[in-house]
Amino acid sequence: MKGLAVSLLVMLVMSCTMLEPCRALTCGDVTSSIAPCTGYLTGKGGATSQCCGGVKKLNGLANNTANRRFACNCMKSNAGRVKGLRYDLINQLPGKCGVGLSFTIDLNRCDS
Repeated sequence: MKGLAVSLLVMLVMSCTMLEPCRALTCGDVTSSIAPCTGYLTGKGGATSQCCGGVKKLNGLANNTANRRFACNCMKSNAGRVKGLRYDLINQLPGKCGVGLSFTIDLNRCDS
Protein backbone atom coordinates (compact mmCIF):
# COMPACT_ATOMS: atom_id res chain seq x y z
CA MET A 1 0.00 0.00 0.00
CA LYS A 2 2.85 2.38 0.84
CA GLY A 3 4.43 1.63 -2.56
CA LEU A 4 1.17 2.53 -4.32
CA ALA A 5 0.98 5.85 -2.48
CA VAL A 6 4.58 6.68 -3.44
CA SER A 7 3.89 5.73 -7.07
CA LEU A 8 0.82 7.97 -7.17
CA LEU A 9 2.78 10.85 -5.65
CA VAL A 10 5.54 10.44 -8.22
CA MET A 11 2.97 10.40 -11.03
CA LEU A 12 1.33 13.53 -9.66
CA VAL A 13 4.64 15.40 -9.46
CA MET A 14 5.58 14.27 -12.97
CA SER A 15 2.24 15.40 -14.40
CA CYS A 16 2.59 18.82 -12.78
CA THR A 17 6.05 19.37 -14.19
CA MET A 18 4.95 18.17 -17.61
CA LEU A 19 2.00 20.58 -17.67
CA GLU A 20 4.06 23.73 -17.10
CA PRO A 21 5.60 23.83 -20.58
CA CYS A 22 2.07 23.49 -22.01
CA ARG A 23 0.80 26.47 -20.03
CA ALA A 24 -2.06 28.25 -21.76
CA LEU A 25 -1.37 31.45 -23.63
CA THR A 26 -3.23 34.44 -22.17
CA CYS A 27 -4.26 37.77 -23.66
CA GLY A 28 -1.96 39.31 -21.07
CA ASP A 29 0.95 37.40 -22.63
CA VAL A 30 -0.01 38.68 -26.06
CA THR A 31 -0.50 42.27 -24.92
CA SER A 32 2.73 42.46 -22.93
CA SER A 33 4.68 40.93 -25.81
CA ILE A 34 3.36 43.36 -28.42
CA ALA A 35 3.06 46.52 -26.28
CA PRO A 36 6.65 47.66 -26.99
CA CYS A 37 5.76 47.63 -30.72
CA THR A 38 3.11 50.35 -30.49
CA GLY A 39 5.45 53.00 -31.90
CA TYR A 40 6.27 50.88 -34.91
CA LEU A 41 2.67 49.77 -35.48
CA THR A 42 1.47 53.38 -35.48
CA GLY A 43 4.22 54.52 -37.82
CA LYS A 44 5.92 56.62 -35.16
CA GLY A 45 9.10 54.61 -34.70
CA GLY A 46 11.12 51.61 -35.62
CA ALA A 47 11.03 48.04 -34.45
CA THR A 48 13.07 48.37 -31.25
CA SER A 49 14.98 45.57 -29.56
CA GLN A 50 12.27 45.44 -26.87
CA CYS A 51 9.62 45.15 -29.57
CA CYS A 52 11.48 42.41 -31.42
CA GLY A 53 12.10 40.57 -28.17
CA GLY A 54 8.36 40.58 -27.56
CA VAL A 55 7.63 39.40 -31.10
CA LYS A 56 10.08 36.52 -30.67
CA LYS A 57 8.61 35.65 -27.28
CA LEU A 58 5.07 35.65 -28.69
CA ASN A 59 6.18 33.53 -31.64
CA GLY A 60 7.51 30.96 -29.17
CA LEU A 61 4.35 31.04 -27.06
CA ALA A 62 2.03 30.77 -30.06
CA ASN A 63 3.54 27.42 -30.96
CA ASN A 64 0.46 25.71 -32.37
CA THR A 65 -2.63 26.57 -34.40
CA ALA A 66 -4.89 27.02 -31.38
CA ASN A 67 -2.44 29.42 -29.70
CA ARG A 68 -1.92 31.37 -32.95
CA ARG A 69 -5.69 31.79 -33.34
CA PHE A 70 -5.98 32.82 -29.71
CA ALA A 71 -3.16 35.39 -30.10
CA CYS A 72 -4.74 36.75 -33.27
CA ASN A 73 -8.11 37.15 -31.54
CA CYS A 74 -6.45 38.94 -28.61
CA MET A 75 -4.70 41.33 -30.99
CA LYS A 76 -7.96 41.81 -32.90
CA SER A 77 -9.88 42.69 -29.75
CA ASN A 78 -7.18 45.15 -28.65
CA ALA A 79 -6.57 46.73 -32.07
CA GLY A 80 -9.41 49.24 -31.64
CA ARG A 81 -7.73 50.60 -28.52
CA VAL A 82 -4.54 51.56 -30.37
CA LYS A 83 -4.99 55.02 -31.82
CA GLY A 84 -3.53 55.28 -35.32
CA LEU A 85 -2.80 51.56 -35.74
CA ARG A 86 -1.51 50.90 -39.25
CA TYR A 87 -2.71 47.49 -40.36
CA ASP A 88 -0.23 47.52 -43.24
CA LEU A 89 2.64 47.36 -40.72
CA ILE A 90 1.30 44.35 -38.80
CA ASN A 91 2.51 41.81 -41.38
CA GLN A 92 5.84 43.58 -41.80
CA LEU A 93 6.69 43.42 -38.10
CA PRO A 94 7.75 39.75 -37.85
CA GLY A 95 10.14 40.16 -40.80
CA LYS A 96 11.59 43.37 -39.30
CA CYS A 97 12.36 41.31 -36.20
CA GLY A 98 13.83 38.35 -38.06
CA VAL A 99 10.87 36.07 -37.36
CA GLY A 100 9.71 34.02 -40.33
CA LEU A 101 6.04 33.10 -40.38
CA SER A 102 4.46 30.57 -42.69
CA PHE A 103 1.17 32.50 -42.67
CA THR A 104 -0.15 36.02 -43.09
CA ILE A 105 -1.47 37.92 -40.09
CA ASP A 106 -4.98 39.10 -40.86
CA LEU A 107 -6.92 40.43 -37.87
CA ASN A 108 -10.12 40.04 -39.88
CA ARG A 109 -9.52 36.27 -40.20
CA CYS A 110 -7.89 34.65 -37.20
CA ASP A 111 -7.66 31.16 -38.58
CA SER A 112 -3.96 30.70 -39.34
